[in-house]
Amino acid sequence: MLFFFLTACQQDTPLSDRPILKPMDLVRVEPVHYDLDEIRERGKIVALTLNTSSTYFVYRGQAMGYEYELLQRFAKSQDLDLEIKIIPDVNAMFDLLNKGEGDVIACNLAITKDRLQLAKFSEPYNFTRQVLVQRLPEDWRDMSIPELNKQIITSPIQLIGKKVFVNRSSAFFSRLNSLENEIGGDIDIVRAPGYFDTEKLIQRVARGEIDYTVADDNVAQLNATYYDNIDVSVQLSFPQQVGWAVRKNSDQLLEAINDWLDKNHSSSTHAYIYNKYFKASKDQWQKFQGEYSSLQGSRISEYDDLLKEYSKLIDWDWRLLAAQMYQESRFREDAISWAGAFGLMQLMPATAAVYGIQPGSPPEEHIRAAILYLAWLDDFWKERVFDEYERIQFILASYNAGLGHVQDAMNIAISLGYDPQRWEGHVAECMLLKSQPDYYTADFVKHGYCRGKEPYHYVRNIMAQYEQYRRVIG
Repeated sequence: MLFFFLTACQQDTPLSDRPILKPMDLVRVEPVHYDLDEIRERGKIVALTLNTSSTYFVYRGQAMGYEYELLQRFAKSQDLDLEIKIIPDVNAMFDLLNKGEGDVIACNLAITKDRLQLAKFSEPYNFTRQVLVQRLPEDWRDMSIPELNKQIITSPIQLIGKKVFVNRSSAFFSRLNSLENEIGGDIDIVRAPGYFDTEKLIQRVARGEIDYTVADDNVAQLNATYYDNIDVSVQLSFPQQVGWAVRKNSDQLLEAINDWLDKNHSSSTHAYIYNKYFKASKDQWQKFQGEYSSLQGSRISEYDDLLKEYSKLIDWDWRLLAAQMYQESRFREDAISWAGAFGLMQLMPATAAVYGIQPGSPPEEHIRAAILYLAWLDDFWKERVFDEYERIQFILASYNAGLGHVQDAMNIAISLGYDPQRWEGHVAECMLLKSQPDYYTADFVKHGYCRGKEPYHYVRNIMAQYEQYRRVIG
């Protein structure tokens, strides 16, 4: 996706060296009709969000974020899978929402008049204020409060003539315009490109690349736990409501969201999630900002280099192998399953023995053996499933359940008129039938009973995890 490419390539470039793009204005798009009934028929809800510490990010292979955890719980309440799409420009989200490429926008989104023209909003689940983010003097710890106040902005009126950078698709620009009228003077408002989200601008203030930006209070306070040289005390707005956005004709979805928020907003679980992200300790924040976080780093696990090296044996994206490793062991070398599978890639003892692997074998040997086994499965399925993407799913299912059970599911698919070359919605559905006597006792089913739900969800979970990694890990 182009938006992610821009984010990945430009996140460490000084803002002053980047062209200031023309604003992407809010565009009214006639919404497609795709409400909760259609979403349930599809089986998943698609959420549009940002890759930030308060919305969605990946840390040591695990998807995290305040908005993500809320979305995950809502999707589960509706018996739906959740798909996340990272869209760095908030205004673009409304266009994609109304075109049907997403079902809900969830990114600490302030409810404004302009946005209400384009979408409907849920009942507010948070309230926030806009605050000024500014850098403190280097020797601020040695200053008295009166001395410090002389060197920083303490009132909005002092912004007259100052250059303030804000994201071009944020609500901060309109607020600064209104503030100019209120204080009777001009502010030099610079609309930064859409891929510079609020947290990136805060980071540039802390680094000294720019002097001022604006942020929502909860996001600003969170960042202040990490950057101890910024001040976020100057309020620029009254309290604003924060909600999720849906298409104007998605009344069923909106009602379901509001019902869920009403039942869960005041719960201890919601309070725990909020505190986890918005009141994080400095140690926790440093972890989130480290090399294993998609917010700043580009690593998924400590085994990335080995996965990159041995992925050449099968010509797979190393991030797909990382997703499989996460599903198998959560990156734990000492993981052992109830069935006796062991290690990072949970090789069964018989399979491991073929490649000379034991529980105490080094991670490098274990990873290499698992990928060689995947390559062997790939050779088998190349002659039977010709589309590469489809074949990957057959290989993963075979790795989990065994080659014979997947062949049985393919035979069931043929007998029922499904497409034996396609996994999702076809052979995957027949995999589920392997736990029913009418099917696992059929003459053309050679390997008997199988708990088909395991490979069914195994493949689905890995492919979903891979999509998450692909969007946020370069």
